Amino acid sequence: MSEKLNPKVYVAVKADFNEDGIMLPRELTWEDGTRYEIDRVLDIRQAAAMKAGGQGDRYTVRIKGKQSYLFFERSTNQTGNQLGRWFVERR
Repeated sequence: MSEKLNPKVYVAVKADFNEDGIMLPRELTWEDGTRYEIDRVLDIRQAAAMKAGGQGDRYTVRIKGKQSYLFFERSTNQTGNQLGRWFVERR
């Protein structure tokens, strides 16, 4: 029996906020603990995660010269410390 993997991989992300209040991811930690530095944020927009489902802020990022999408899924809770979660679509 094969185990079906979740198409969303939730990842830990280190992010900064610029002077305009824009959240910019700087590093992500994959599910196996490997850390990847984000070389550059190329684009930020509202978009659907076509493979994994759901919608959020889609960050087009460059990691080790390769373009990838990183999504921020906002929390519906308007108060508290949990703003949302980051995920990547499993390939």
